[in-house]
Amino acid sequence: MKGLSAVPVPLYQAKAEFFRMLGHPVRIRVLELLQDGPRPVRELLAEIEVERSNLSQQLAVLRRSGIVTSAREGDTVVYALAGPDVADLLKAARRILTEMLAGQQDLLAELRDADRATVPER
Repeated sequence: MKGLSAVPVPLYQAKAEFFRMLGHPVRIRVLELLQDGPRPVRELLAEIEVERSNLSQQLAVLRRSGIVTSAREGDTVVYALAGPDVADLLKAARRILTEMLAGQQDLLAELRDADRATVPER
């Protein structure tokens, strides 16, 4: 019996699945914390106010995707980013968000100026 051949996934679909995997606030927070270096689960729990089971579930998603690694040190499990590209991605996201929010602030200032111009003084 021949093995099943994998159907190739278009790159755009693979990217969408990757970003969907990142699409949870706890996962993003874990990745942010791991930018500073490996951390044991107890430290992650102290920084992220979620139930242990929720954190474990989110760590499992990140581990299965290959974006983080885990290693057992005695009775402690320590997580780390799988590579520096993840930190670069988070930095790029911050830059993009900063630009987007700056644009919104400019728009908000324009709207306020327009409101002041149309409101008669007393």
